[in-house]
Amino acid sequence: MTLVNAKNLSKVYSLGEIKVEALKGVSFEIEPASFVSFIGPSGSGKTTLLNLIGCLDKPTSGKLEVADMNTSDLTRKEAAAFRGKNLGFIFQDFNLIPVLTVYENVEYPLLIVQNVPGKERKNRIISLLETVGMIDQKDKYPDQISGGQKQRVAVARALVTNPRLVLADEPTANLDSKTAFMVIDIMRRMKEEFGVTFIFSTHDPKIVSEVEMVYTLQDGMLSDQVKENGGRHA
Repeated sequence: MTLVNAKNLSKVYSLGEIKVEALKGVSFEIEPASFVSFIGPSGSGKTTLLNLIGCLDKPTSGKLEVADMNTSDLTRKEAAAFRGKNLGFIFQDFNLIPVLTVYENVEYPLLIVQNVPGKERKNRIISLLETVGMIDQKDKYPDQISGGQKQRVAVARALVTNPRLVLADEPTANLDSKTAFMVIDIMRRMKEEFGVTFIFSTHDPKIVSEVEMVYTLQDGMLSDQVKENGGRHA
């Protein structure tokens, strides 16, 4: 079974009369319960690729299947519903809502995306906040906690909908080394315990040392060399 299957994927942006090829014929497969990273310099196409996998954008050509769905055919409404059911997102700037508490930030996707009953909702949130070590901070607001704590809350929020796949765009960019490894370890435990696939877009060697497979992008093209490793703890 393949969770993500990309075949000859291309993405072209039009900037006035200028055409920018962000991705050029990219093909790859990612299995369930994987810990994978796409690396490459700025402008190599990493974020574009994550946006396509995350159904935030559509390819110009090629085929992309995510969780057995040909996502190229989805309308905006269908794409939103698909994201809510199958995908989680983690960003380098955390994207927490400042007027909501830690608890409410994690709860938010369940209120907006999934109609989860109150008792189950509470159980999910409390369980995840305990897992990421933030249960004692649940009533604080984002400006009252550290960057590492914010990212742990963001991990809990990404996982609260029980997604099959979490997309993490430079999730450790604003964290010190110790905190970054702590956050990566939390995500690894989630992958091992619940079978969630994590796909990273990163420059960070700390993540590269931890993942099981590394794909390299250069000028919108995928390198023929795919690095497989067991991660630091394997």
